[in-house]
Amino acid sequence: MYSLLQPAMLALIVLFWASAPTSWIDNPFTVTSVSIATLSIVQVLERLFERHAGWRMYRLEFLTDLFYVVLFYAVIERVEDHLAETPLASAKQALGITTDWALHSPFLVQVALVIFVVEFGQYWMHRLMHNSFVWWTHAPHHHITQLNAAKGLVGNPLELFLVSLSVVALFDLRKDATFCAFNVLNVVSIFAHANVRNKAPRWYSYLFTTIEAHSLHHSVPYNDTRCNYANSLILIDRVFGTFREGEASVVGQDDRKRLSILEQFMFPLRPLIAMMKAKLGKTASAAG
Repeated sequence: MYSLLQPAMLALIVLFWASAPTSWIDNPFTVTSVSIATLSIVQVLERLFERHAGWRMYRLEFLTDLFYVVLFYAVIERVEDHLAETPLASAKQALGITTDWALHSPFLVQVALVIFVVEFGQYWMHRLMHNSFVWWTHAPHHHITQLNAAKGLVGNPLELFLVSLSVVALFDLRKDATFCAFNVLNVVSIFAHANVRNKAPRWYSYLFTTIEAHSLHHSVPYNDTRCNYANSLILIDRVFGTFREGEASVVGQDDRKRLSILEQFMFPLRPLIAMMKAKLGKTASAAG
């Protein structure tokens, strides 16, 4: 029964949104409240069913995670809506783009559509980050030295913004189906980062990302991170040949030095700072 925990939570999320009253669906804080409630439940499970002692939550980790949870829901989401979602929706309206077929699809079909659209874009953005200069925005997320329920939200703000982008606003969809999909993705991502001693059923791990697959993505050697890119829908990795079986208990990058929040914010500027130091060094040598 314990192995069915993750599928059961997904089922509860779907049932909640399928039967939620209109007043809750119209309240934009409902989806955030459900996400935070889910996160809190999984954090309790981490205390009860610990997976790795080396990932055990301590005060500094908790405060750091709390900072990023507040940053994401209070700032990143609003910036993403203002700079991406709203302009995209306006462009859709101006161009007369309609997708009535999506709007009139069954509830579960709409949920599945949003999940796929979000994850497909996230997969390629994530893969790009690991194979280009954009890595500098994503690297702070890989410098975390333990996995916990909220770690999916820990990283440089620019990276958090980039991986939040999607084209869902181009589709005509029921609000409850969209919110349901977001919460399903959130539940999967939370468990994929959680320090919970739990093995999901085989069918679940074939479709959705698990802690086993995602911990491998956080392996210490940089080249070992180039697999299992999907944040929630691991099926995409299987289709595109980037899935790798296994699990890692030691995570991090380079010398596994834990970065402070300031260091995570400044990390993408490292190449520029290094270039400036080298230039100043050459100038000083020439002057000497």
